[in-house]
Amino acid sequence: MNSRRSWLIWGVALFAYVIAVMQRTSLGVSGIEAAHRFDVSASALSSLAVVQLIVYAALQIPTGVLLDRVGPKVLIAAGAVLMFAGQTTLALAPSIGIAILGRILVGAGDALTFISVIRLLASWFRGRILPQVSQWTGNIGQLGQVLSAIPLSLLLHRLGWQPAFLSAAALSLIASVLVIVLLSNGNPTRPPADAAAPESGAANWRGAVHQLRESLARPGTQLGFWSHFVTQSSGTVFSLLWGFPLLTAGLGYSPGTASALLTLIVAAGVVSGPILGILTARFPLRRSNLVIAIVVMIGVTWTTVLLWPGHPPFWLVVTLVVVLGIGGPGSLIGFDFARTFNPMRSLGSANGVVNVGGFLASFVMMYLIGLVLDIQNTARVAGGAASEVFAWDSFRIALLVQYLVIGTGMFFLVRARRLTRVKLHAEEGITVAPLWVSLVRFWRRRTD
Repeated sequence: MNSRRSWLIWGVALFAYVIAVMQRTSLGVSGIEAAHRFDVSASALSSLAVVQLIVYAALQIPTGVLLDRVGPKVLIAAGAVLMFAGQTTLALAPSIGIAILGRILVGAGDALTFISVIRLLASWFRGRILPQVSQWTGNIGQLGQVLSAIPLSLLLHRLGWQPAFLSAAALSLIASVLVIVLLSNGNPTRPPADAAAPESGAANWRGAVHQLRESLARPGTQLGFWSHFVTQSSGTVFSLLWGFPLLTAGLGYSPGTASALLTLIVAAGVVSGPILGILTARFPLRRSNLVIAIVVMIGVTWTTVLLWPGHPPFWLVVTLVVVLGIGGPGSLIGFDFARTFNPMRSLGSANGVVNVGGFLASFVMMYLIGLVLDIQNTARVAGGAASEVFAWDSFRIALLVQYLVIGTGMFFLVRARRLTRVKLHAEEGITVAPLWVSLVRFWRRRTD
């Protein structure tokens, strides 16, 4: 465990994930070009991203069940091949219908990748390094967004649609070859997890479905789902589709500045991720407090931006981007809940459940934002004004849907946390005091 080979396996899996993130976010820097290329409205444009996320979210639980049965190597390789096919289809698409098919393939391939990589880490690492490696994986993986924000964006604007997306597709083909040649499912020196279980690893599909039901029933899995739901979604909506139009057409920034700001999201995640990983490992009973703090920070920052008279100043937009970047590694805490409250034999299923959360919230918000933008533009044109779909004042109203979606998620997160703590007390005798009580006790110990 934690050997040189473990780090090699991690490196190969990480490369595959970086490329998957690049394919996932490639539409974020090409939204305006896609609208012009296929001559579609804002809500139709959002369907390109929404259908991708619907496929991604819908496949998470089946992927988790399949993962417990066949292992991560096959799924990571298959995901890379699907994304190669999807980006190639998008590059050559003559119409919005074919383009949607391409994004469906990208969403399917992306769905197979991340939870397979996270499951792989649990087979090659153990101890306190595991949550930190998981955080590094999620954070470094977001460099794929840098690849889409800078090199892919440059290719798109200099060489055109087809060369840009065919180049992106080629990287997935390279990733599939590396995975097939170098990746291995598990450390052969590690004792099998849950060796005493009669059907370790889901020996048949009935056993796999039973493990899925067990995972869904665990409050800890539900807590992971809602943690992912509330922390990841706002940043995903921003980076996958609406951030680039908001920054360029809405606030008037140049494409270069907008690309730099999207890159800053990744940098914020890379810096904050290891810190969150250390805090998660150091204070395992306070992970939900970290989640809530991140959501409050995102909510306060969005509120300030949306209420600012006129266009918000650049420093405030930078602050927003940094805070959204923290939400990405914050969502990985959800997978740590899954790992803590599920046995190894059903960890794939549990990770699949958790990973649905953020993307479910994302595609709901993404579509509703596009719909509200179109409704406002239709009213504007009907009143005799010029069409301006991506006006900043329109974004101000459309982005309010975040409060409804994430507010709903916070209600269920608090409920799942309460049930998890009740179960933890009943099974292990551990009582988690309210945070303020723990802080008072800590202060008294320091002053005594």
